[in-house]
Amino acid sequence: MTLLFAEIPQAHQQLLPLTYTRPIADLRVGILTIAEKWSAHLQIESKGFITETYLQTKYPPQASTVDTIWICNGILPNGVLLGAVQKLNSGDALVLENKVLVACGSSNPLTDLSNYQKIDFSEVIDEVVYSWDIFRLNGQEIRNDYQLLTKGRTSQPITDQHTKTYGTDIFLEKGAQVKAAILNAEEGPIYLGADSKVEEGAIIRGPFGLGEHSVVNMGAKIRGDSSTGPYCKLGGEVSNSVFWGYSNKGHDGFLGNAVIGEWCNIGADTNNSNLKNNYDPVRMWDYSTEKFIHTGLQFCGLIMADHSKTGINTMFNTGTTIGVAANIYGEGFPRNIIPSFAWGGASGFVTHQPRKAFITADIVMQRRKLNLTQTDKDILNHIFEVSSRYRVWENA
Repeated sequence: MTLLFAEIPQAHQQLLPLTYTRPIADLRVGILTIAEKWSAHLQIESKGFITETYLQTKYPPQASTVDTIWICNGILPNGVLLGAVQKLNSGDALVLENKVLVACGSSNPLTDLSNYQKIDFSEVIDEVVYSWDIFRLNGQEIRNDYQLLTKGRTSQPITDQHTKTYGTDIFLEKGAQVKAAILNAEEGPIYLGADSKVEEGAIIRGPFGLGEHSVVNMGAKIRGDSSTGPYCKLGGEVSNSVFWGYSNKGHDGFLGNAVIGEWCNIGADTNNSNLKNNYDPVRMWDYSTEKFIHTGLQFCGLIMADHSKTGINTMFNTGTTIGVAANIYGEGFPRNIIPSFAWGGASGFVTHQPRKAFITADIVMQRRKLNLTQTDKDILNHIFEVSSRYRVWENA
């Protein structure tokens, strides 16, 4: 059987800038990406993506058959939904208030539902619709992924006598190391991926998931509902935040209610606000309507897309969105929407040309023994072109 993750253009656009460089199903929420969750639950390894054309080389589709399972947009698996999916016959589609959730068949149900028998699904679902849904849902998804990843398995032991633990849901994969740290799993599980490391003096409160080869630096304070992908570094204070992978916040400074893409670097003493002084709900930029919209959240911090960086002592206001390959530095608070390939800060921006961004990205990736491929460059060039409308200073 094959899993195909399909999305409509509006759903993809609503999740920009994070989906500039990936399909919706490759978004990480909890410990795993959306695609990884469905693949593990349904035990189907073969998967493909129906996404924006410029992403299809990196995220190719697979040939569909009558038994293909289609996962639509940002739908997350839960027990009830999985039970319904496993009962699907070829030609069936689960529909919630005219929204297609999952289907079984050979054709894309988002483009043509006429080939399917609609089955009403009225239970509660979770779905990633906007970027802030990622940190909003992260705590529960860490709990779900922890159960999925550890069921029937035994954790590696914590051998360090100076590490203090609270609670029982603490799982270490092979090669994970902990020294002189405090791990509090009383309010949620703590998962440490293969060859990850928690250094001396770190304090971690669950739910928390640390990706393989990632590091929690000495003295770090990690509050609950936070997780990382592989090869990340966390330092300072982090609360309810998600790091995709290969990104670093190695120094002091606060990051809260945030999503950080791949290949990002947070400079020393960078801080973001996650609560307005008047305690009002936070508004954030919506790429689909090209205006700020209400999130309904009182706590809402920073969204940063791939390959973006901050200098030391950078400050961000509540509800800030940063695009791809941006570089932010300098005193004062920059604007709440920073376009892709912007270079500067509160005093103004200039355009960060792709050829220079390629040089930096290649150096950063080679440190992890990876290369910036021509496919990656083509994607970044496309983003540069389509995001030019937001770089208003170019026409000033």
